[in-house]
Formats: sequence, structure tokens, C-alpha cells
Amino acid sequence: MDKKFKAILIDDERSARNILARLLELHCKEIEVIDSCKDLEEGVLSIKKHQPDLVFLDIEMPNYAGYEIGSFFEKIDFEIIFVTAYDSYAIKAFEMSALDYLLKPIDIDRLKFAVQKFVSEKEKADASINYQVLLESLSEDKQQKIVVQVKGGQKAIALKDIVALEASSAYCTIHTVDEGSFLYSKHLKYFEDLLEDEKNFIRTHKSWIINSDYLEQYSKSKFTIQLNNGIEAKLSKYKKEVFESSILG
Repeated sequence: MDKKFKAILIDDERSARNILARLLELHCKEIEVIDSCKDLEEGVLSIKKHQPDLVFLDIEMPNYAGYEIGSFFEKIDFEIIFVTAYDSYAIKAFEMSALDYLLKPIDIDRLKFAVQKFVSEKEKADASINYQVLLESLSEDKQQKIVVQVKGGQKAIALKDIVALEASSAYCTIHTVDEGSFLYSKHLKYFEDLLEDEKNFIRTHKSWIINSDYLEQYSKSKFTIQLNNGIEAKLSKYKKEVFESSILG
């Protein structure tokens, strides 16, 4: 028999809880819903009692927002899939923290994808790191860190420590100032969208995004950009004007 994972649903709307429970029953057989709670206080008591593997948590509820769940626990030792209405800033925070989310109304394929991601990554994920990165981003209204997979687990990298991002097929290599490089399973366009409000991150080539804080020099004739740690990025002739206007202020 396939392993079953215990889940708790927390949402102030009874209909939303019922719909999600039914979708999980029909399409995600590996998930066993063991409780359904109408608010965060009730949900916290249920989590402490049942010790679930996974919590589906609505963001907007009376009294406490879903992301305030961390204030009730010394350590988040269960995975969280947030359920939310669309908010572009919050979505970026979820992406940066590697925490998954579902948009209302819930799409069945997206639900199945989120559950499969949970099942496949459960052993190597560190829920407490992911949650802390999310909380910092939401509370400070600014992206501060990104969570990446490393050997043996996960690691939070500060955006200010990223020198450049280099495309490598469907992956990206994140070059940092003093912690080496990390491979991330997203394409460069993903980061371009995610970092669009971070003015120091500039797309200079189809294969490069650079952090201008680490710029040392660039060659107009060779179309190359020298960065800290000996990293040499490419500059496309089509990006040259935007790049020069960005670094010259």
C-alpha cells in the first residue's frame, strides 16, 4: 500500500474546506485529510494534536492571517501549501521561499502538481527555512532571500549576496559573492520576472542577469562585463543601451 500523508485544512469558509477535501479525495489519493478547521487558533490546536505532514492554509482569515502561524510554534516541522486569492507581491514571496501555493478557485492540475511536489521533496525539504524566508519577505514588504536546493537539504541565500545568474539550459547557476555557485531548477526568465523590482539586477544577455552592485568594469568592444570573483558575463548589443543607462543612473 502506498504511503499516506496526513493533512489538515484551515480555512474560514466551510465551502472552501469542503471543496478542497473533495478534490483531494478524488485526485490526490496519497493525502488523507484528518481534520478541517475554521480559523488559525483551531488549526494550531489540531496540528499540535495530530502532528500532520501537510497543512493547507488559507492566507486571509479573521483574527490571524495564515502566515502568522509561525508565532504559535517554536519550529515549523510540517509542510505548508498556502491557499490564496491572487496577489502579485505575495506570489513572489511564495516563489522566493520555495513554499507552494494554490490560487482560488483551485485548479485541479495545479493541486495535483503541488501535492506531487510535496511528496517528492518531503524528505529533503526544510519547512522552517522556507517559512522564515516567506515571513521575512511579507513582513518587510521586500524580497530578501531565496531558498535553493543544496546537497543534503536547502539553503537561504540573501539577494544582496548574488553576483549574477547564468542560464544553463532549463536551469540557472546562481553565482554568489562568498558562498560559491548553486544550480537552480528554473530558467532565467523566471528570475527576470521575480527580480523586476530589484533595480540592481539587470538582464544583460539571453544567458545573464547581473547584480550591478558587483560590477567592476565592462568592455564596449568585446561586449563583456567583469564582476566580482572573476565572473565574466556577456552583454548583448541589444541590451547595451539599457545596461549603460542603468549603471550610469
